Amino acid sequence: FSPPELGTFLHYLLENVARDVTAMGGFAAVDEGIIGDLSDKYAREYVRTQLEDFREKSPRFIYLFHRLTRTARRIVLDTAQELARSDFVPLDFELNFSAAKGMPPVSLGSGDGALTLTGVADRVDGWEKDGKLYLRVVDYKSGKKRFSLTDVWYGMGLQMLLYLFSLEKNGGERYHKEIVPAGVLYVPARDVLISAKERLTDQEILREKAKSLKRSGLLLADGDVLSAMEHADKPEYLPVTVNREGQYVGDALATAEQLGHLSAYVDSLLTGMARELRAGSIAADPWYKSDNENTCLYCDYRSACHFDERRDGWRYPSGLKPPEFWARIDPDNQTEGGEA
Repeated sequence: FSPPELGTFLHYLLENVARDVTAMGGFAAVDEGIIGDLSDKYAREYVRTQLEDFREKSPRFIYLFHRLTRTARRIVLDTAQELARSDFVPLDFELNFSAAKGMPPVSLGSGDGALTLTGVADRVDGWEKDGKLYLRVVDYKSGKKRFSLTDVWYGMGLQMLLYLFSLEKNGGERYHKEIVPAGVLYVPARDVLISAKERLTDQEILREKAKSLKRSGLLLADGDVLSAMEHADKPEYLPVTVNREGQYVGDALATAEQLGHLSAYVDSLLTGMARELRAGSIAADPWYKSDNENTCLYCDYRSACHFDERRDGWRYPSGLKPPEFWARIDPDNQTEGGEA
């Protein structure tokens, strides 16, 4: 499997298992053995419908796929354990913003920078309190992608935020509740190999794996919402910690006011991008973090661009700490927006 094919397979398992378990009463009500059996069932279904029962596949491919199936089962169980200790429940899987029932076309930006949102959210979870529906958008990642406010400042990594803020503005027709954005999370859809200098106990291995499987994202800084996301004195899944006073702390937290500023900033970024494109901007102006992380690696137009780093030059994004990011997008500071 190539990385995209691997991601498609894991998405297929997670979506179908989660849908079945939700219909059975939720992850807290369903035994892990049943969840594991469902994972195996849908792996077999994938082989039948997508791989034509391994027709014309080599023995090595078949062996590797069966090994992948065992890994995928562990990933599914990890997701199940997280949802079993949460009041947030999956409301939608593979939510297509172009064709979702009850979702009007979503417009972004304004004037000659207006756009129509398309795309698919892997999962949308919700929790209801006081007549309001708190939503979080979940994205499964088979790689090591992490949420970064620096990326957002430079106009990258906006996908989940676009989905979240679009649901805030337009999701009422679909869910019939007032929507409050509760956050976005990247969920690792990969198995973890632990490296250690000495033999570890099973419990030590589990603790080390838990560190690597921490989610990454941005969450509403509201104690009730966070405790509803994970019932734990010391969160294992959420990218936050609890201090001695019992308060949630961490760089992944944002107040409702900050999320409001972020929504306006993302909107302005998109408007600027659209205006540049419509004005005919096709400059070779890619950003670069490393040989393994730069925009040219995944650009559909690489063969036509003829970018030359000696002639055109890379853009090197400078890291922003969260306080600096929030200060920059605060409209009261009158700071100009970031570059797209």
